Amino acid sequence: MNLQNLATHAHAGRIDALELISLEGGIYLLDIYLQGQRHSLIDARGDVWHLRSVEHARDLLRELPELPFHLVQQSPYDEMCGLAEGVREPLRVPVGMRSQW
Repeated sequence: MNLQNLATHAHAGRIDALELISLEGGIYLLDIYLQGQRHSLIDARGDVWHLRSVEHARDLLRELPELPFHLVQQSPYDEMCGLAEGVREPLRVPVGMRSQW
């Protein structure tokens, strides 16, 4: 989903939530939940948009209404420490869509 489609759906109240996925190397991807389906934010070329930070995401989303917005990060800690195997839920931190500065 491109930014224009995201804005259209957001203003129409169809966006359930946004998740900013943190990846190794300082890359962030924006997942958009639209009526129960997940979509990735894409750029003008149709490639998944690589964001640089939470503030970069906020800057892109500044014209949208307030939506549920979470920073999601997988933790390699369990693997590094040799803890028991099993499914580990990612860290999900609610963040505001507007900077608190």
